[in-house]
Amino acid sequence: MKFIDEVEITVAAGDGGAGAVSFRREAHVPFGGPDGGDGGRGGDVVFIGDGNMGTLLEFRHRPRWQAEKGQNGQSRDCNGKGGEDCEVRVPVGTSVQDADTGAVVADLTTRGQREVLARGGRGGLGNMNFATPWDQAPRRAQPGEPGERRRLRLELKLLADVGILGFPNAGKSTFIAAVSRARPKIADYPFTTLVPNLGVVRVDEDRSFVMADIPGLIEGAAEGAGLGVRFLKHVERTRVLLHLVTPQPEREDLLAAYDTLLGEVRRFDPSLAERPQVVCVSQVDLPDARASWELYQPLFAARGVELRAVSAVTGEGVRELIFALDRVLRSAV
Repeated sequence: MKFIDEVEITVAAGDGGAGAVSFRREAHVPFGGPDGGDGGRGGDVVFIGDGNMGTLLEFRHRPRWQAEKGQNGQSRDCNGKGGEDCEVRVPVGTSVQDADTGAVVADLTTRGQREVLARGGRGGLGNMNFATPWDQAPRRAQPGEPGERRRLRLELKLLADVGILGFPNAGKSTFIAAVSRARPKIADYPFTTLVPNLGVVRVDEDRSFVMADIPGLIEGAAEGAGLGVRFLKHVERTRVLLHLVTPQPEREDLLAAYDTLLGEVRRFDPSLAERPQVVCVSQVDLPDARASWELYQPLFAARGVELRAVSAVTGEGVRELIFALDRVLRSAV
């Protein structure tokens, strides 16, 4: 399925029904008086967090959402029926902004969370409400109030415990495929991964955590280079950052690669750089990667960072890394 994480839609709540102007016409009932009922209230537009959705693709094909109008009031003191709410299901992790002001109006972070984002109009009063001793046959009623209309911008930010950061070809997709049931596209050229991938990592029978492969990071990503902030925003909801570094022809200095990654995260959001982090050399089944790991261990240690090693191909260090991430997650609660 195509991954869509940003979309703009229009929502419209239902208009309220009009009040009725009516008088009793019954045999043997003199001076019947007014009996016009009230109009029904318009339906609301309600957003609901849905844990079974993983993309905003549906909204590309349906950019307008409309709640039902309230029915008009009727004679014999009958009020109009209220309009049905329009329930809009969005993936958990969706942030909703007002498209005109940019203000965040809702943040759906849990399953079943409900947020009313456009309220229906109030129904108008019928003429039975306006009878007085001085005006016993009022011929006026109120129109229904219009429902709210809003332009909204939906932005999906994946919810994950661990976010994997690394430059293209660092082995992120291979690693998440090795430790979970996620099946990302894997190849030997840059930007194989063009969508974030989520996978559930099993620690033991009782514990697991969600890991996200964040694609598209290159130098200058925070300023929009490459895929830029399009995917950096998915790091915002992660609790722990896993940096995967590996020597590459254009980037052999692992310390510089780590500094660049951390710098992009810090420029995007300084608070993200302060979250718990684990740094690991990937692809240590390759001689160059293993040699770099041995060389840079003391350099990272001088900064107080433990440099781990892992190979998703041979399985070396995989379980140890999972246990280390689990310990960090539990300590970060």
